Amino acid sequence: MTQGFPVPGAIDTVIFDFHTTLVDQGDSDGWLAEACARTRVDLDEDQAAELTTFLHLLWDHAREVDPDAERDLSAARHREVYDELMTRAPHATPELVDALYEAVSDGWRAYSDAAPVLAALRDMGVAVVVLSNTGIDISGVLRREGLMDYVDGMVLSWQVGAVKPDPRIFAAALATVGAKPANALMVGDSESHDAGGVPLGIRTLILPRTGGAAHGLRTVLGVVAASRRPDFLD
Repeated sequence: MTQGFPVPGAIDTVIFDFHTTLVDQGDSDGWLAEACARTRVDLDEDQAAELTTFLHLLWDHAREVDPDAERDLSAARHREVYDELMTRAPHATPELVDALYEAVSDGWRAYSDAAPVLAALRDMGVAVVVLSNTGIDISGVLRREGLMDYVDGMVLSWQVGAVKPDPRIFAAALATVGAKPANALMVGDSESHDAGGVPLGIRTLILPRTGGAAHGLRTVLGVVAASRRPDFLD
């Protein structure tokens, strides 16, 4: 132990955040286009621009009405917060509100390097856990995007009653595969949320959000490989 932390060892478990780490959430233009196509709602250019601008900051607005992130603790609360937010949305008819809710999650797509990196980790004998603040079940998205076969454990905030950065949810992620903090790596895009396992001794890699098809996830393979070198702590 060093200053209360376990001495880091070879990484045998990688815990991945979901949104904007493994999966690109798409953008508000795409969400609105899909929702309008489903409902045949016709917005003019100015109306679409106003609604798109609102949607771009949708979950930033959520912090105003749901500061404790209760939306990530149940599907019902998730929808309640969304519906409350959408009362402020310009030009959002009830049918468009419903269609947008579905279009957002339907538009989630795995980054192009997600499946190859998870497959490589499997080949290296590394357990993969998905850890997410979400009030809905994301397992269907993981299956649709071809990632579920590489996932050994999944911990969702609504299942455990805690949200990142609460260390309890990181402890739950370790427990799902029997991992030790000293042998785990957390990978996410938000320092404020995804570094919550640091007090437990979990190393953390932050990959900032990117706009491309890939997310730089191959960096994870280098970190894992380096942790296994005999001279790692020299």
